[in-house]
Amino acid sequence: MLVKVFGSAVFGVEATTITVEVNIDNGIGYHLVGLPDSAIKESSYRIAAALKNNQYHFPGKKITVNMAPADLRKEGSAYDLTLAIGILAASAQIKADTVSKYVIMGELSLDGGLQPIKGALSIAIKAKEEGFIGLILPFQNVKEAAIVEGLDVYGVENVEQVIQFFDGKQDLHPTTIDTTEEFNKTLDFPEHDFSDVKGQESIKRCMEIAAAGGHNIILIGPPGSGKTMLAKRLPSILPPMTMREALETTKIHSVAGKTKDVGLMAQRPFRSPHHTASSVSLVGGGSYPQPGEISLAHNGVLFLDELPEFKREVLEVMRQPLEDREVTISRAKFTITYPSSFMLVASMNPSPGGYFNDPNAPVTSSPMEMQRYLSKISGPLLDRIDIHIEVTPVPFEKLTETHKAESSAVIRQRVTQARAIQSRRFENFENLHYNAQMSSKLIREFCTLDDVSLQLLKTAMERLNLSARAYDRILKVARSIADLETAVSIESHHIAEAIQYRSLDREGWLG
Repeated sequence: MLVKVFGSAVFGVEATTITVEVNIDNGIGYHLVGLPDSAIKESSYRIAAALKNNQYHFPGKKITVNMAPADLRKEGSAYDLTLAIGILAASAQIKADTVSKYVIMGELSLDGGLQPIKGALSIAIKAKEEGFIGLILPFQNVKEAAIVEGLDVYGVENVEQVIQFFDGKQDLHPTTIDTTEEFNKTLDFPEHDFSDVKGQESIKRCMEIAAAGGHNIILIGPPGSGKTMLAKRLPSILPPMTMREALETTKIHSVAGKTKDVGLMAQRPFRSPHHTASSVSLVGGGSYPQPGEISLAHNGVLFLDELPEFKREVLEVMRQPLEDREVTISRAKFTITYPSSFMLVASMNPSPGGYFNDPNAPVTSSPMEMQRYLSKISGPLLDRIDIHIEVTPVPFEKLTETHKAESSAVIRQRVTQARAIQSRRFENFENLHYNAQMSSKLIREFCTLDDVSLQLLKTAMERLNLSARAYDRILKVARSIADLETAVSIESHHIAEAIQYRSLDREGWLG
């Protein structure tokens, strides 16, 4: 008897429906074809044990299983449940009338229990697109899959429940989630708040501008000046995620297997990889490609602490994703693209000893050591960072102040207002939402300068020997400063402030 059941394979952040054809004939043997990997080939042992422990049997006949399309590589243990139901239906141990109307996925334990899978949200979206009436998957994944409306999503704990469902002996109830309610429920107050930071008013101002325009920022200062503390509080002033951004972010984290028992992600991600991270862990890839840190930080913040301690080749692979806001991983047989629109926040000490430019600290690094330390960060990478700011240690008087600083909620209101202005400005442009995403063509359209501002920028370009890319960055930052003030056009003081935020272009740093 021949039976067709359906599963799903995830490539990048999109799913592809897999047709699993199970044929049982006279003879002995188990043949699995259609480019399965080792985990799928091993599934027969898990299936046989799970069925026996639930009073069913693995047929002692010739079983041929084809996973179509046959030229697409299938990987992982998530097809166990699909194969098990296909074998039971083909051997007439369960009714086969309705199995082809559902997408079935799940990893089996030897006792018949189900383990969670990756990419449940992408699988649910594809199942709805292709007209399936339901999706059956482990109960740990049901919250994220149930976000998709118009599809019955059934969370099950073991294979017995699925068998009873298809035999009509037990009803399974689809999980329903009010997406709007779920989205609003998780918009809680962040644990880190800017009111905890003493002093550093100019740095907070920089952070506010960076958040308003989605700009990349690098903080340079000695140990203990508060760089990490400030960076960790940046997500608290970013505007709340839109429903579209929340779905995008959840899909990526779902593919990476980081959304177990979580529905919709409403908090912007904050990723902080260690400086020993490899290129693949940062941008994604591997023999079975997975999203890297830059994709997991999509719509959120990627924080690189102690930037020069990262290997130079690791930092260089970020240059293209920073510009294109997506990363493409190419292999001989396939190409995968992951979104990576994130805010880069980097921090570094100004020298190996950490106290260069500090008049109160002894100079412990030679010029040669300084040059070697700073040369780990290439000029093209620094060009892609809009704001460079020096962080100085907080004086004792500021540390002992009892006065409470401005809270993240207040700053967030101003940032959200500035982002609203940008949303209206770019409403006719697809995939363009804030100033940092502007192309050179749009900069010329939306960042026009008067004669005074133009002369000021020309002088700065000549004196600091800035590149064309740095010129664009200054205009983008000036546009964000103007938006915070709700100014219609960019004025000279906006340009002057934006030029200040290019510390590493000034003589005495990398010169």
